[in-house]
Amino acid sequence: MNVYIRKPEEGDCEEFIAKTKRSHAMHRPWVFPVSSEIGYRKFLEFSQKERFRAFLVCRVSDGVMVGLVSLNEITEGCMLSAMIGYWGVSGCEGMGYLTEGVSLVLDYAFNILSLHRIEACVQPPNTKSIALVKRLGMEFEGVSRKYLCIGGEWKDHERWSMLAEDWRAGGGSLKFAAI
Repeated sequence: MNVYIRKPEEGDCEEFIAKTKRSHAMHRPWVFPVSSEIGYRKFLEFSQKERFRAFLVCRVSDGVMVGLVSLNEITEGCMLSAMIGYWGVSGCEGMGYLTEGVSLVLDYAFNILSLHRIEACVQPPNTKSIALVKRLGMEFEGVSRKYLCIGGEWKDHERWSMLAEDWRAGGGSLKFAAI
């Protein structure tokens, strides 16, 4: 593995903001990560909620942040599911870091949180993100019209999913990824 995941901390604020600002052009119109100290502090506060987990994806060789993966709307009971979100840092794309980071979070979701289902919702024109979920073995389920409000506009999203048994059948690893 070339990356590891860890929870964001107060001391990550400066690097986080610098990386999100540097990556604005790459992220638009798909995601709008926080890029201010106030926004980062709110993000950390939100990260303490029971239904949300955030993970910085960091390069093993030097500990530098190369992306972020989050589990949102973690649901217990008879559903045992979550939504997964992710974004990479400009200058680190095409190296497999985010695929590895998402894989590590899937492993955490299925094996530590014991979730049954993970869903990724991706805007149809975001071909790089769609390629990532395909590499990981997620299944296409359809399109949800005007599903999420991104950048002030309601956007259609493709829905992709993976079940715990799919993950385990694939070895619970990057078996599907061509890194």
